[in-house]
Amino acid sequence: MSIVEPTLRPPPAVRRLADIEIVIPVYNEELALGPSVERLRAYLDAEVPYPTVITVADNASTDRTWQVATRLAATLEGVRAVHLDEKGRGRALRAVWSASRADVVAYMDVDLSTDLDALLPLVAPLVSGHSDLAIGTRLAPTAHVVRGAKRELISRSYNLLVRTALHNRFSDAQCGFKAMSRRAADRLLPLVLDNEWFFDTELLVLAERHGLRIHEVPVDWVDDPDSRVAIASTAMGDVKGIVRLLRSFAAGKGRATDDRPTGRIDAAELARFAGVGVVSTVVYALLFVLLRPSLGVLAANVTALAACTAGNTAAHGRITFGAEQPVGLRVQLAGSAVLFVTTAVLTTAALALALAVGGTAVWPEVVAIVAGTALAALVRFAVLKAWIFRSRTSSARTVRGQN
Repeated sequence: MSIVEPTLRPPPAVRRLADIEIVIPVYNEELALGPSVERLRAYLDAEVPYPTVITVADNASTDRTWQVATRLAATLEGVRAVHLDEKGRGRALRAVWSASRADVVAYMDVDLSTDLDALLPLVAPLVSGHSDLAIGTRLAPTAHVVRGAKRELISRSYNLLVRTALHNRFSDAQCGFKAMSRRAADRLLPLVLDNEWFFDTELLVLAERHGLRIHEVPVDWVDDPDSRVAIASTAMGDVKGIVRLLRSFAAGKGRATDDRPTGRIDAAELARFAGVGVVSTVVYALLFVLLRPSLGVLAANVTALAACTAGNTAAHGRITFGAEQPVGLRVQLAGSAVLFVTTAVLTTAALALALAVGGTAVWPEVVAIVAGTALAALVRFAVLKAWIFRSRTSSARTVRGQN
C-alpha cells in the first residue's frame, strides 16, 4: 500500500492532528477526482471549524487516478493519498479508517452527490460525543433527491429488503455519506467481513446490534449519471451479504468485545425489567382465570404460562435489554425452556399450597401464581442477562436529525 502524506504549510510548532479524516474511495476517476477534492478542501477550510484531512483512497485504478491523487497530496494542504493494490470500497475504507488517528472518520463519494452543507450536521454529534455513527439519508421526508426512477426504485427496494431481513432501524444503508467515532471504528471494523459495497450495510447492522447510537441526517442529493456501480453484481453481493449475516447471527456470532463492565446491573435496567414483569404477570393471571373453568387449576396454569413465556422473553429483549434478537435461536429456545420449567415448578407448588389452604376459591390461586412468578423473576433476570441477552444490554438507537 502506497501512501503520500499531506502537505502542511504551517511550521511544525503549530501543526495539529486532524480531528476529522474524510476518505474518498476512488476507482478510475481521473477526471472527477481533481475538481471534487479541490472543491471539498475549499469548503472544509471555509466552513468546518475542526482540523480536517482528506484521504484519497485509490482502489487499484488502471487509469491516471493515482497520479492525480499524488499531485493533489503534493499541492493541497490537508490532502493525502493512499493506493491499494486490490479493488473494493469496503477494503479501502477499512484500511484507511483502521490506521487513522483522527477522532472522527468519515467518507463520501467522489462525485460529491451530497450537498456539502450536510457535513457539519453529520460530524458534529460525533465530535460532541452525542452519537457513535452518523449517516446521510435520502429517504427521510425532509431529504431532497434528484435521481432517475430506476435508481430510486432500486434504492428503496434494497433498503426494504435489508429492513425486512435484518430488522434494522436506520433508513438508508447505502448513502455514500457516513462518519463514525474513533471508538466505534475500533470496535466494529474487526467484525466487518465485506470488502465491497455491502460494507456499509454490515457496519450499520453490527452497530445497531451492539447498542451504538446512529444519527441520521436528511441530505440534498443529486445522483451522478456517470456512476461506476455495476448494479447486477452489486445486488448479488448484497443478497449474499444479508444471507451471511443471518447465518452468523443465528449462530450467535457478530458481537464486538464490549469494554464496559460485564454483569453490571443498573437501576434503569431493573426498572424496565420490573415494568415488563408487571404487564406479563397481569396477562398471565387473566389467562389463568379465563382458562381455569374449562381446563382446571393446574392445566390452566401451565397453558397460561406457556402462552406468556415467549412473549415475555421477546419483550425483555426489546425493552429491558435493548436487543434486536437473542444471542442465537438455540440459546433462545433453551433459555425459554429453563424459564418456563422454573416458573412452572414454583407456581405449581404455590398453587398446591393455595388449594390446601383456600379450597376452591379463585383469589388464593391468583395470589399463589403471582407469588410464584415473583420468586421466578430472580431466576428470569439472571438467565436473560447472563445467558440469552449477554453483551447486548445497551439499547440501539437511531436518531434522525434535520438538514
